[in-house]
Amino acid sequence: MILYIKNMVCQRCVQSVGEALSSLGLHANKIELGEVDLQEDQLSPEQSSKLDKILEERGFERIDDRKARMIESIKNKVIKMIHHSDHVERKYNWSTQLAEELHYDYNYLSNLFSAVEGITLEQYIIRQKIERVKELLFYDELSLSEIALKLGYSSVAHLSAQFKKITGLTPSELKKSRQISANRRPLDGI
Repeated sequence: MILYIKNMVCQRCVQSVGEALSSLGLHANKIELGEVDLQEDQLSPEQSSKLDKILEERGFERIDDRKARMIESIKNKVIKMIHHSDHVERKYNWSTQLAEELHYDYNYLSNLFSAVEGITLEQYIIRQKIERVKELLFYDELSLSEIALKLGYSSVAHLSAQFKKITGLTPSELKKSRQISANRRPLDGI
């Protein structure tokens, strides 16, 4: 049985959901961002109710609607590529990648995302990349050139322009202001 879980965007989330399932005596074959493959074929109404309650206490929610599951799948694929991958290819084609992985035409995915989320899929990807830039600036281990390369920007100038458009500051200004952590947003809040 496959369960889709909203707001499951990091490895701590995966661990928390795993603990929630274990506490209810449920067994997961596999847990990934936004998705759980349970050994159980179905849940009793009591198990469903308890699972929903414990997930809600931990900031998660089970998703039953097909369109909502698709939106969550899109978000999780984007987050995985940007935040949990060592390198985003410079020539990375989001439309091809998402269409192939989700088995839907990109125009359908993009239109659905825009209709439900109120922003374009491209804007969402950019916002995720900017949050990753903030994180990498906060840790101060990479130069701006290395960050641009890591996130697939064609140049530091392109990264800086996009960063300023979203945050109102250049990466250097944000770094100097020491307000990086105050300006960061949780991944599920983007």
